[in-house]
Amino acid sequence: MAKLNEIRAAAFASSILAATFGASAALGADEVLVTAQKRAQSLQDVPISVEVISGDRIDDLAADNIADIDAFVPGLDVGAGSPTQPRYAVRGVKTDDFGVGTDPAVGVYIDGVYSARSGAAVLSFNDIERIEVLKGPQGTLFGRNAAAGAVSITTKKPSDEFEAQLGGRFGNYGKKRGDILLNVPLQDRLSLRVNAVYNERDGLYEDAATGEDLSREKNWAARAALRWRPTDQTDVIVAWTHDELDQDARPAIGIVDIPAAPAKPPVPPVEADYLDPFTAPIFNDVIDNHETRNLDEVTLTVSQDLAWATLKSITSWREFETENREDEDGTNRIDLYFDTNNREQNRSWYQELSLSGETSRFDWLVGASYYTEKANQISDTFAFTDSIDTTLGNLGFGTPFSDLENFVLIPFDVPATMFGHGWREAMYNEGRFKAYALYADVIAHVTDRLNLTVGLRYTHDKKSFEWFNGLREAPELDATLQALDDMGVLALAGASPEDFQFDVVFDLSGVAGLPCDNGVDAGEGVACILEDSWSDVSPRVVVDYQLTDNVLVYASYAQGYKAGGFNSVEVGSRFDNEDVVNYEAGVKSSFPDLNLTINASGFHYVYNDKQSISLVQAVSGSSVPQYIVETSDDQAWGADLQIVWTPVEPVDLFFSSQYIDTTYKRRITRDDVDLSGEPTGEPKWSLAAGGKYTHELGASGRLELQALYAYRGQTRCNSEAEAQGNCLGFPAFALGEAQHRTDLRARWVSANEKYELGLFVNNLFDDQYVTSVNNITAATIGTPFVGLTEPRFWGGDFKVRF
Repeated sequence: MAKLNEIRAAAFASSILAATFGASAALGADEVLVTAQKRAQSLQDVPISVEVISGDRIDDLAADNIADIDAFVPGLDVGAGSPTQPRYAVRGVKTDDFGVGTDPAVGVYIDGVYSARSGAAVLSFNDIERIEVLKGPQGTLFGRNAAAGAVSITTKKPSDEFEAQLGGRFGNYGKKRGDILLNVPLQDRLSLRVNAVYNERDGLYEDAATGEDLSREKNWAARAALRWRPTDQTDVIVAWTHDELDQDARPAIGIVDIPAAPAKPPVPPVEADYLDPFTAPIFNDVIDNHETRNLDEVTLTVSQDLAWATLKSITSWREFETENREDEDGTNRIDLYFDTNNREQNRSWYQELSLSGETSRFDWLVGASYYTEKANQISDTFAFTDSIDTTLGNLGFGTPFSDLENFVLIPFDVPATMFGHGWREAMYNEGRFKAYALYADVIAHVTDRLNLTVGLRYTHDKKSFEWFNGLREAPELDATLQALDDMGVLALAGASPEDFQFDVVFDLSGVAGLPCDNGVDAGEGVACILEDSWSDVSPRVVVDYQLTDNVLVYASYAQGYKAGGFNSVEVGSRFDNEDVVNYEAGVKSSFPDLNLTINASGFHYVYNDKQSISLVQAVSGSSVPQYIVETSDDQAWGADLQIVWTPVEPVDLFFSSQYIDTTYKRRITRDDVDLSGEPTGEPKWSLAAGGKYTHELGASGRLELQALYAYRGQTRCNSEAEAQGNCLGFPAFALGEAQHRTDLRARWVSANEKYELGLFVNNLFDDQYVTSVNNITAATIGTPFVGLTEPRFWGGDFKVRF
């Protein structure tokens, strides 16, 4: 009975999240195998801090994508309010730049293929086998841009058994989700697996002026995989994936009281007068509000067992397009209007070859990879002459459109107006990237209990990047100005059409002073081109020792690497590699007689030359707030703890936590503010806990009841936090406060496992929090706004297997 309870406890933990120990995925099954070290190994034997979420646990959490489960994985944070521009963080390290000129610090891999750009980093969950969250730098095994850690997603493979499944989920806010799966053995050694998922939801908010829903959700995805095993030694899988997103962009929830027109809000805004965003009316008038993605990927995986080793090839082609047009003012006033549209096109090719083998003394792995990518991005901004006039006036440059309207057009009864004309500015970026890598990793079995692992990866990155600033586009305004000039009206004001040919948001007119390898006047605008290359060697050394059959201790040294790059919205910017050095020691232990497992690890890292973007009120070539790149060295001390316990046979309990103290080792802002020694903002504590009770009903099946709780501590403020709008308090609301979430789930499963019916409540107590204050328009039109975490979701689901 003790052994049965141990297996059940392990199954619960490994499927729920943080069980970093070898265990069954279900009663009577084999040990959970992971590929955290690019080899199939028992989770208990892997000397890395890795947390696992199974496909079954994804269903338990009623999760649609990885952003729905990060609260229950302490140390992982996924900001996916805009799914085409997500931010991954592991152990407090993230890349907050959404531009195509830089790379993430957390590598996301799907079936071993690197999902490079953020636009493809949060996809719909679709027939997932497991997710492995690897904490700490994974530069040796996973390569570049896994400096903070890696998220490895493994999908289910075609099998030789017929399988068919139909599932659905319904809930509040008009939630509707359906999925279908079909696995068919076509003939001996040939099988096909096809699955698809469709998801939609009504809006979470309502526009106070129009009554329209805001933050609606709609997406679908499909995958087909063909598996051929011509011999016992050969395995070939070709898979096609399509993911399509077509929903609302995130709403801008205004927090200033807008006076009746023509009066305007104060600049800068008065923080003491901020409104409570949970009760304030919401106004979003963005034109063609949408967030879309269209992604296709084809992957070919070939594995060949040789007499002395296994040869594996992974080939992948991916292409996607995204758009994200968002309201940036949180009002419905044309004289305060401003929106942005981030548009991306991306095409990449990946090839990896690896050779692995094992003897009685060594497990070894060598490989090489090649990656090429072309990424295009348009940072699109749109306003009206009304809001441009407001901006210029607030910045102290006068009000040219109002002046012409009030002192010339109206007095002389000229049948024209300077208002209501669209004003578009855009920054065009094109990046061409290549990366080559060679790596080797060897596990030496020094004794029956002592292992020494040594690994090394060499990476070379080469990048070319272009900024192109076209002339501002305002065809209706230009036509009006030309007509007024032809009538001689502009002469009355001492003006000409050329006086209105200026940029407010983007301006490369001073390109000659920028560090461009090739700065050229392109006639219709100005281009700046940079090229650069970077190289890195990432080692790792791990020692692990089996103290007893149930206790493993380990210590490791590892380095990670994130390639240098360019800030897409700061022309001529260039930054070098980011490097991280991580020390870690841990223990993995189980106590079968107590049905108890305890795993713990401590770590210390120094992250050198970490790049981050900051919003500043004005930079060269622009009169409005801009994002710029700043560099810092960060350091952290921390510990992870996981406990799994089965006190009695039908009850399984778990606890998982992370403590981390992250500070700037060195950081001086461009305003000469020294933040060295101050916290980076990462909370010290995050934890998750829960339990599951299984009641057997005999021939009627079984009933499963589950409760989960997650906590994320208060954001730690520093001297720059107020300007960035992510850590301070106001009379009307708190920012950066500790967050709580409680989920409940009940499920009935028939005795033959054919039918399932369930009920769920996510965020039971409807705890919502302000995520940040966005100040992008605060200094120009006086309209800061916020984002909110999601409210309570509840519903039911079903599953039928054939």
